[in-house]
Amino acid sequence: MGKLKPNKSLSILLISLVMLLSGCSLPGLGSSSKNTVTIGALNTSESSTIANIIKQLIEHDTDYSADIIGNMGSSIVQHQALEQGEVDITGTRYTGTDLPGTLDMDPVTDTDKALDIVQEEFEKRFDQKWFDPYGFANSYAFTVTEELAEKENLKKVSDIKELAPDLRLGVDNAWLNREGDGYPAFIETYGFEFGKAYPMQIGLVYKAVGSGEMDVVLAYTTDGRLEDYNLVTLEDDKQFFPPYDASLVARNDVLEDYPELEDTLNKLVGKIDQDMMLKMNFEADVKMKEPAVVAKEFLEDNNYFANE
Repeated sequence: MGKLKPNKSLSILLISLVMLLSGCSLPGLGSSSKNTVTIGALNTSESSTIANIIKQLIEHDTDYSADIIGNMGSSIVQHQALEQGEVDITGTRYTGTDLPGTLDMDPVTDTDKALDIVQEEFEKRFDQKWFDPYGFANSYAFTVTEELAEKENLKKVSDIKELAPDLRLGVDNAWLNREGDGYPAFIETYGFEFGKAYPMQIGLVYKAVGSGEMDVVLAYTTDGRLEDYNLVTLEDDKQFFPPYDASLVARNDVLEDYPELEDTLNKLVGKIDQDMMLKMNFEADVKMKEPAVVAKEFLEDNNYFANE
């Protein structure tokens, strides 16, 4: 019996398969992730939109590509992903959340002081850069319908103290048990609690108050659904909530490995104000536009793709 002739094509395929399974690649047969930056995002439209703004800006300004890992449940999850190298950047971090959360420090009501602390501590503890803020703060706010506000003459949080035992409060899942700026500290500061408090996803609180299932909901101040549901924001007259100025955070080793990245990311500092973010959230949450589309429209409207 004669010898079988080796099949050249099959040999190349088998070699390629072995090398790919072992984590290697043949030149020209696979793309490397070396020039790909990974961005972590929370499970909110705001965080998804910001992540897409970062992604599109990076891919326009540099030769790097960018991927988004979304639906991260909290700032703690974002931080762990950053620490473990699962992501390179987290696009939406808030001073008032990370101070008592990631840093396990007391909330700070002074905006500048809060920023100074998180920037210093993240550099010192984690070797991460907390960038200067985008220009907006996504704070918590107690809100009621216009009908209830007018009927009971509600203007500030303290105004609901006498009514609170009979009111139903809808809040996002994380806030009820959170240390520092959560429900236990709120009760201590304002001296009252609600008859019932229902934890739910943030997107559901607006539907709940709009349909009359809830009387008061803890909302986000940059959420476009505030306008859509005609909700009245009550003044935090005891200044319970700390500042929640939004910034991005990146590992310093990533900024070193991608030399053009820091200049590109700094383009976003001070460029997204409260009204801009409110409008983008309205587009995503009310008009149901994809965050990637909202991000592209924002960048184009503000000439971010023009050379600076």
